[in-house]
Amino acid sequence: MTSVVRVATVGDIEVLFEIRTSVVQNHLSREQMTELGITPQVLADSINESPCAWIAEVQGKPVAFSMVDLAEGEVFAMFVLPAYENRGLGRLLMAVAEQALFEHHEEISLITDGRGDVRANGFYQRLGWSVIDDVDGDDVRYQKRRA
Repeated sequence: MTSVVRVATVGDIEVLFEIRTSVVQNHLSREQMTELGITPQVLADSINESPCAWIAEVQGKPVAFSMVDLAEGEVFAMFVLPAYENRGLGRLLMAVAEQALFEHHEEISLITDGRGDVRANGFYQRLGWSVIDDVDGDDVRYQKRRA
């Protein structure tokens, strides 16, 4: 498997939405994302402001992405197409996202569904993230300090 991680551009916005809406756990539809304020224009503004999103490609096909909020020091998104899970792509993308955030922050965070059956929790914990707080509903906030 030949994989490459590259910076996402405004031209990738539809791909980001396709990957995001493909996931089974923590699924959101385009409509739900719009209700949360996640629109193509918001993504375009963020991408134009600074490099904040990365895409993993396998044999030239975009299959996963990560996105950060540099100002807040937060991993905003990390999603992999279901058919490409368990291939190390999430780990690659998290390394890139963490590196970008640690250039500006001593501590970084992310929020995800904290229910025990959500696989992302084990993934983040294996990467050295720690739960520090409960957030709205079932969500939890993770934190990681610069090594």
